Amino acid sequence: QVQLVESGGGLVQTGDSLRLVCATSGFTFSNYAMAWFRPAPGKEREFVAAIGWSGEHTYYADSVKGRFTISRDNAKNTVYLQMDNLKPEDTGVYYCAAGGNNGVVVTKESSNFKLWGQGTQVTVSS
Repeated sequence: QVQLVESGGGLVQTGDSLRLVCATSGFTFSNYAMAWFRPAPGKEREFVAAIGWSGEHTYYADSVKGRFTISRDNAKNTVYLQMDNLKPEDTGVYYCAAGGNNGVVVTKESSNFKLWGQGTQVTVSS
């Protein structure tokens, strides 16, 4: 069955780094765009970052640009989110998602991503 399993979250201090990992199975990973989302006030899930099927094209929310890096390894069916210079406002549950249109990120809306993981908690203390 389809599985997206996030790991790598934890409790860190402001300025620290974390690397989130999303290991997937049960679908053809290289056919999908991948993304990370997190909760936000007034929204169920807020876009954080996305990557196209080849890894060539990446997209970031303005709030994380320059601090977070999304990458993927199609041979391992895994997507990563390197988070540097973390801030307290980065706190939340981070969800991995698969979707897009034939592996292309066409929108940053969560509705465009059909497969979801259970999330991993990131807590950044001040």
